[in-house]
Amino acid sequence: MYERIYETLLEQIRSGKYQLGDRVPSEKELAEEFGVSRITSKKALELIAAEGWITRKPGKGSFVADPSAKPGGVTEGKPKGNGKGGKSGNKLLVGLVITDFGDSYGTGLVYGMEEASRKFDSYLILRRTFGIPSYEEEAIKGLLDAGVDGLIVFPAQGEYFNAEILKLVIDQFPLVLVDRHLKGISAGSICTDNISGAKKGIEYLFGLGHKHIGLLTPPPMDTTAVEDRIEGFIQAHAEKGIPVDRGLWIEEILSTLPSAYTEENKAKDIFKIKRHLQENPHMTALFAMEYNIAVLAREAAEQLGLSVPEDLSIICFDCPETDGTPSFTHLRQNQEEMGRQAFEHIVKLSEGQNIPNRTMLEAALIMGRSTAAAPEAALKQA
Repeated sequence: MYERIYETLLEQIRSGKYQLGDRVPSEKELAEEFGVSRITSKKALELIAAEGWITRKPGKGSFVADPSAKPGGVTEGKPKGNGKGGKSGNKLLVGLVITDFGDSYGTGLVYGMEEASRKFDSYLILRRTFGIPSYEEEAIKGLLDAGVDGLIVFPAQGEYFNAEILKLVIDQFPLVLVDRHLKGISAGSICTDNISGAKKGIEYLFGLGHKHIGLLTPPPMDTTAVEDRIEGFIQAHAEKGIPVDRGLWIEEILSTLPSAYTEENKAKDIFKIKRHLQENPHMTALFAMEYNIAVLAREAAEQLGLSVPEDLSIICFDCPETDGTPSFTHLRQNQEEMGRQAFEHIVKLSEGQNIPNRTMLEAALIMGRSTAAAPEAALKQA
């Protein structure tokens, strides 16, 4: 629907229905005309404004501008990108926009993409955004200016997605999203089957006798990977006939977000988890949305004198793996395969081939040192 609004309004400007300086319909007026939410009409206006066709004045409205007068403004055609080779001769040049990466998650993605780039005698350019939308927008624009032939984007976590991504989709620029998909966006994506992965982890805890399982997550914020893991958590309970107790959830773990990773925020989150454990002594296991949250949970438990896994089991997604048994039982995402397929999809798109709209890879359950039989189950066995 935002594409329809975008195309209709842009045609009206080009045809002269709205002249330079004229006010165009507002978010509210467009929402009523097309029967959509104001969020949808807002996205369309932001996209047109980003291309320089209109200027938005708070409290006054949106007015037709001269796109050619805007530095870097786009008047016609697709985003920059020199097609098959950019500035590297006849070699494919692919940009990667990623929030961040580390030992627990992200490094495998980059490794897989880099290996694929060698296979296709191509090059990969990386830019981190730290989960900040403005950095993401700047990175996409900068890589397009550098002449990349395609973009792989790990979107910033948030309720709204970047207008630059919308432009890429509308202009059919070779684009692949990794780790998550964006609702309403017809772009190819490669991610983990987070629903089945979360179900697999919770079912394992049920098998150990755990019935009161807490959930620790950052705010879902319309982030599909987090939403899917929560859905898997709920489905596992429903299939087992065990009621979901949302009182055992904390949905405001903030310190693991790329833009809020500070010692002060970590201390606040540990305090939240400690209080949560004290208020719910019957809780015997925790499902952490990611490795860094699991680390916070373990620290909180230790500060309370609780032993992991004897008193409290913890399971999460991803965990650094060195020699020996991993510190946490976890759902391991196939990061290298995800990265490899993302790059291969860009190659196919650059050659005019079609790719699947959504590719999902299975997560593997890896046993670690953080899970054991529920205390009451262990006593019965004894």
